Amino acid sequence: MLRMKCVSVAVLLSLLSLGDSAPLSSCESLLKPITISNENMMGKWLYVGGSSDLPGSRSLGRLLSSVWLDITATSQSNILNIIQTQRIYGKCSSLVFNVTFENSTMVIEQPFYLREVYLPTDCSDCLVVYEEVISGRDTFTSLMLFSKRQSASPDFVEMFKAQAECLRMPSPIMIDTDYEICPDNIAPSEGISALNSLLEAKMGHRVAKLLDAFFDAFVN
Repeated sequence: MLRMKCVSVAVLLSLLSLGDSAPLSSCESLLKPITISNENMMGKWLYVGGSSDLPGSRSLGRLLSSVWLDITATSQSNILNIIQTQRIYGKCSSLVFNVTFENSTMVIEQPFYLREVYLPTDCSDCLVVYEEVISGRDTFTSLMLFSKRQSASPDFVEMFKAQAECLRMPSPIMIDTDYEICPDNIAPSEGISALNSLLEAKMGHRVAKLLDAFFDAFVN
């Protein structure tokens, strides 16, 4: 497990050496993980946009019309509770799960491995998340922007897109700011098992990749 915990940092460092479309010095500052406290993680975070190499993620990104997280403390100082509520193709659903949060890092170890670190942003009420998920022999990465508000200013979004470029990730898909947020009274399902089922299925690798290519070619 120690090897896995070092992977995200190693990936970030290796990607720094590959970036040729953005200045190396700029990428170093954009991708250096920041320190964030438990208290600063708390509250309601609205999803603004993101990029991921998980098969099918770009197709799903086109169908998402809103996502928000509600992060709260538990009786254990290093455990946080997360309720995630999303509207997909017009239907709202909610998931709940606990995560370990220590040293500015969020971790899930079973039944899959997830590690999140947080990257710089000039937006005082935003959170830039770099996430790595290991499921079986597969490793997926995501970059996500959350805000306490329903949208982020264009300057902050451009900084986020530059971070994706430094990471050699596809251009982020941003949520339409004119959206209706799902209510907070939806009974949540157990989230870890639901996420694990999704990862094990990989959303049908070949079909998902074809859908992603279709959306990128014809929706943009």
